[in-house]
Amino acid sequence: MKRIFTLSIAFSFLCFTASAQHEHHTPPAKKETKQDIKPAPKKQTAAPVHVTAKPSKAQPKNNKPAPPPAKTNQKTQPSATPKKHAAPKVKATPPVTHQDHSQHHMPAADSAGKHQGHQMSADSMNRAKTTAHEGHTMPMDTAKGHQHHPGMHMNHDAMASDTTQHAGMSHSMGMGGMSHSFSRNLPMNRNGSGTSWHPDATPMYGYMKHAGDWMLMFHGQLWLRYNRQDIFDKGSRGDSQLDAPNWFMGMAQREVGKRGLLRLSVMLSLDELTMGDRGYPLLFQSGETYGGGKRLVDRQHPHDLFSEISVGYTHMVNEDVDVYGFLGYPAEPVIGPPVFMHRISAFNNPESPLGHHWQDATHITFGVATLGVRYKNFKLEGSNFTGREPDENRYDFDKARFDSYAARLSYNPTENWALQVSRGWLKSPESLEPEEDVTRTTASALYSRPLAGGGDRFFTSALIWGFNGGGHHQEHSAIAEANLQMNKTAIYGRYEYVQKTPGELDLSSLFDHHEVFDVHALTLGTSQRVANFANTYLTLGVQATVFAPDKLLKPLYGKTPVSGEIYLRLNPGLMMGGSKKSGGSGTEHQH
Repeated sequence: MKRIFTLSIAFSFLCFTASAQHEHHTPPAKKETKQDIKPAPKKQTAAPVHVTAKPSKAQPKNNKPAPPPAKTNQKTQPSATPKKHAAPKVKATPPVTHQDHSQHHMPAADSAGKHQGHQMSADSMNRAKTTAHEGHTMPMDTAKGHQHHPGMHMNHDAMASDTTQHAGMSHSMGMGGMSHSFSRNLPMNRNGSGTSWHPDATPMYGYMKHAGDWMLMFHGQLWLRYNRQDIFDKGSRGDSQLDAPNWFMGMAQREVGKRGLLRLSVMLSLDELTMGDRGYPLLFQSGETYGGGKRLVDRQHPHDLFSEISVGYTHMVNEDVDVYGFLGYPAEPVIGPPVFMHRISAFNNPESPLGHHWQDATHITFGVATLGVRYKNFKLEGSNFTGREPDENRYDFDKARFDSYAARLSYNPTENWALQVSRGWLKSPESLEPEEDVTRTTASALYSRPLAGGGDRFFTSALIWGFNGGGHHQEHSAIAEANLQMNKTAIYGRYEYVQKTPGELDLSSLFDHHEVFDVHALTLGTSQRVANFANTYLTLGVQATVFAPDKLLKPLYGKTPVSGEIYLRLNPGLMMGGSKKSGGSGTEHQH
C-alpha cells in the first residue's frame, strides 16, 4: 500500500511540474526615435557586437543621424571599435537615480544593444538610461533589447532582469517582486529556511511563476530509498527499510506600496504516510516519540504534515535598513542556520544530521512570533515561540504556548559567506522530560561558490556547532559537510560529532544517567542525474556512513558499524545559480 501511495505522490508531483508553464514576455513595440551623432572617446574598450558598421567620414548637412545598422541573426563576434565610432543616443529619456554597482563588474555595452534571442519587457527597458559603475558609466539604449553579462543564462520565460545581486549592492530590487523574502534590497539567493540567511552565491532549485503582482515559487524533494543501517550486523541496533522521505513548500510574495513586502509560505510533508510513525532507521539518532509515548531511538522521526504556515511583512526604512515581523503556526524561530533540508551543502544527502536536536530541530514549532532588523549585511532578530517539540500525532496542530525565547545575529561579509550565532531558551522541549528546560546555543559558517563553466556547477559547505545546556547535561555537537555539484554529477560528504546520554539512547537501565557518550560519523556519497524533464531532475544516488561509537557503546553497536543506502530523488531543477563575481555562471534560469 505504501508503494502505491508513493507512486501516486510522484505522479501528482509530475503533474504539478507540467502545469508550471513558461511565462513568455511579449517584446514591446519598438518606437522610432531620433538619434544624435556624438563622437565617442578616443580610447574605447572593445565590445561584442552583432554587426560593426564603419562610421561615415562625412556628416550629413542636415545633421540627421545615419540610419541604424541592419539587424542580423549572426552570432556576436568581438570586434575592436573604430576610434571615431558614432554612438547612438536616445533623446527624451526620463532621468532616473543611478544604481550603485560598486562591487559588480560589467563589460561595456553592446553597441548593437541586443542579446541574442531575448528582449526586455517595457518596464525593464525604461528602468534607466545610464547605470553608474565603479570607474565607468555604461550607456544603455532603452529602445534596444536586453543585454546580459558574460556567463549569464536566462531562458525566454524567465524573469526579464538579473536578480542576483552582489554583496554591497544597496539599490532596491524593484523587479516585479524578485527579491529576498524579507528585504526588497537583498538577492533572492540569500533566502534560507524561516528567516535565516544563505550566502548570496547559493544556487536555488524550484519553479517560479508570476501572477499579477505576485511572485509564486515551489520547492520540494521526493526520495525513493532503500536504507540499511549496520550492513554487516556488527551490533544489535541496526535496521533496514524501503521508504520515501519528502517535503513540499510553496511561497508567494509581492511588494506593497513603495516600501512594503508581503510573504506567505506553506510547507508540507507526507513522511508518516511514506515511512510510518517511527520514521526511518538511523544509528545513534534520537528525539521525539511514537506509539503512545515510546522513545524514538536509532531512528529519525517523521515530520508533521504541516511543517510551516507563515506570514511575514517587511518595511524598508531605506536601502540599508529593513524592519520585519514574522508569524507562524507552525514555523521556525531564530535558532541555528538554515535547516538541513534547505541547506545546499546537504542537498544530496537524504539523512538528518545526528546533531539535528542540537542545531536546527526547532524548524517545526507550533507558535512563532519574530521581529527583526537588518542594517546592510547585518541582521539582529528575536523570537517568542513554543518550546515543546511536536507531538507524535503528525496531522494535528499542537497547542501554542509562546513560553520560550531566542535571539540570533547574522552577518554576510561577502556573497560567498553567511555567518550566524544564536541562543534559545526552550521551555520543556521533550515530552518525556517535561521538567527539564534547555538552553541551546549555535554558531555556523556557510560557504557557497559557483564553479567556472556555469550551469549547475558549484561548491557549498557548512560548519555548524550546537550545544544543549540546562539541567544536569552539557552536550556538544558539530558538523562539517560539503557538496561538489558538477552539472549531472555530485560528490558530497559529512562529518559529525555528537554527545549522547543514556536516556537519549534508551540505555538508562545499563548506564548512570550522568554518563555522556562521544559518537563520530563520516558519510561519503555520490549522485548522478539520470533524467531532466519539464525543469525537473531525476537523480540516482548512493552513500555510505562509517560510525565510530564511544567504547562503552561498542558491545551494542559494534566497533565500526557501517550503513548505506541507494536512492532516486525527484526535485525541481535549477532556478537560479550563484553570482558571476564569485567565479560562476551568473544568474541561471532554466524552465
